Amino acid sequence: MTTEVTSPATSASPTARQMWTRSRGVALALVLLVVAAVAIAVVRSDARHGRLDPRSADPSGSRAVAELLADRGIDTRVVTTLDEAADAAGPDTTLLVAVPDLLTPRQQTRLRAATEDSGGRTVLVASGVASVERLAPGVTADPANSLDSTLEPGCDLPAARRAGDADTGGTRYSSAHPDAVECYHSHRLATLLRVPAPSGTGDTVLIGAPDILLNDRLDEHGNASLALQLLGSRPHLVWYLPTPADAADTEDEKSFFDLLPSGWLWGTLQLFVAAALAAAWRARRLGPLVPEKLPVAIRASETTEGRARLYRKADARDRAALALRSATRTRLAPLVGVPGTQAHTPEALLPALSARLDGAGPSPHTLLFGPPPGDDAALIRLADQLDALERQVRRP
Repeated sequence: MTTEVTSPATSASPTARQMWTRSRGVALALVLLVVAAVAIAVVRSDARHGRLDPRSADPSGSRAVAELLADRGIDTRVVTTLDEAADAAGPDTTLLVAVPDLLTPRQQTRLRAATEDSGGRTVLVASGVASVERLAPGVTADPANSLDSTLEPGCDLPAARRAGDADTGGTRYSSAHPDAVECYHSHRLATLLRVPAPSGTGDTVLIGAPDILLNDRLDEHGNASLALQLLGSRPHLVWYLPTPADAADTEDEKSFFDLLPSGWLWGTLQLFVAAALAAAWRARRLGPLVPEKLPVAIRASETTEGRARLYRKADARDRAALALRSATRTRLAPLVGVPGTQAHTPEALLPALSARLDGAGPSPHTLLFGPPPGDDAALIRLADQLDALERQVRRP
């Protein structure tokens, strides 16, 4: 007598408790990292605001010049939108535009319209070719920057003469305006330019580099003197920090692909073409099948038994029944004169099969094309009935 011992089924998939045990260390580390980042950001939020920000104490910030101006009774207000900057323009206000090239063409035109007849002073820091034509009409920016950082005044502007040498070397300007004052020349082009307004007492000052406003450069040469004189001519200073998020002009909004240079798009297309060619070169070539000798010979009976146990473990009685019926139909078709291609077609197989049966037993249609069995006993009974049907057809 043989006794079959069935071992309990085990799952290779980890449980939720196991996954938590394995990952809780990593999760705790991530939480601590996030908490530390938030704490550092909160502690340093009042000191780190970015480049040319009068609230920032970083080397690239401008808090030092703002503090010196405050000691002289000049208040500094930071704005980040075009609406605020345009509304603040006035005869008693100096408007400093930190990064003019960030403004869109429509924003530049609107800002110029707001400051042209305001009677105040507009200071443009390192305004390049992309912005100088609209913010300061009649002024041209040279594409080549100055190679020297520290330059001599070389002009009659009182602020420049009192400050002396200063770090204005950067973008170089030229102007056809007859009353324009050009200072701190580099190869006959000015790095500091003052252009008076068409009417009134206002003016526009262009500085080729932001160095005279930075915390780490303010105490060098005449940087502090020049910065205080240029920014302290009016009692109020509005410091405009344009940002990419400034959505004052929605008509100029561009998509991500519009901001990418055309060379990147063509380069990406070439990479895709190169990848496709490489895949075609290294792809598997279609050819005749090559038989390969298996390292271990497995008996058919063992394969059948192993597959049956897999079906049983998965409760796949429908698949097991389908395999039994399909194999039986394939063997019965040539016995009753039905082509193998129509072995699984009830209209072709059943009439030919009925001619070979005596009418006793279960219906051939139910046996060969019926529904799947509901339990293991029904599956075993189906296998026996299919075997009996095949023996009956083979009987002479």
